[in-house]
Amino acid sequence: MTDDVLIVEGLGKSHGPVTALADVDLRLAAGQRLALLGHNGAGKTTLIKLALGLIAPSAGRITVAGARPGSRAARAATAYLPEAVAFHASLTGREQLALFARLAGEPARAAGPLLERVGLAHAADRRIRTWSKGMRQRLGIAQAMLGRPRLALLDEPASGLDPVSRHDLYALIDEMAQEGTAVLIASHALTEVEARTDRIAILSGGRLVANDTLGGLRARAAMPIRLRLVARDGAAEEVQARLGGRRVNGASVEILCAPQEKMDTLGRIAALGPLVADLEVTPPGLEALYRHYSGEEKP
Repeated sequence: MTDDVLIVEGLGKSHGPVTALADVDLRLAAGQRLALLGHNGAGKTTLIKLALGLIAPSAGRITVAGARPGSRAARAATAYLPEAVAFHASLTGREQLALFARLAGEPARAAGPLLERVGLAHAADRRIRTWSKGMRQRLGIAQAMLGRPRLALLDEPASGLDPVSRHDLYALIDEMAQEGTAVLIASHALTEVEARTDRIAILSGGRLVANDTLGGLRARAAMPIRLRLVARDGAAEEVQARLGGRRVNGASVEILCAPQEKMDTLGRIAALGPLVADLEVTPPGLEALYRHYSGEEKP
């Protein structure tokens, strides 16, 4: 028996002569956080619509909690947070969430604890029109947490939020995953999802070009690792002469090495002893990996 909540096999979707998705295979297990990346038009929104049952696939199959998307069972198992949340401006936060609770088959009293959990208890009885965008996004997360869904589809959940609100939002997403919800986050915010997801899937031109952990993506890409050494006063020239690389700001030396050469390079650096004051090792980040896998790697 599998614990995969979302299963996508050979999925394709065409709109006349235009192919939005082609032969996509993807699985998302309970408690996993998956970042779905891709430029506008890459197929992210199409995949979410298919998972919600809003459109039907042209090829392959997709199941949510073992059920057909759009079926009663799949809808009960799925929470969705769109990029632009919209609530009734004249309702209070408590009234709005109580309404959603009843629609989800939960008692209206569930609204209070959830509002406190997402940090909105202080504003629960204020009209939503007086709330900031960050507060409305947190209300959207509270809505998505109703009924402990098995799958949460979050489309650009941190769009337009300030840094503090973004941090709080991802903390709530972490809570959902810890409680067993499979979370799919469609996002353009690469630096954010790099540290807050378990796996990364990249769509390009409707095809899934990568699907792995950050470490797995780095291993497959075999992109160079950047090492920057800070030399002791007056030693930068000697450090460069012995290691190669290029001088940076007069006092530092930067070296690029292949992943399989990292340990040998570190050994050569260690042999320099007191000539080196500090060392920074930087593997390729998600932005560079995204360019690599989507075919946009810069020379």
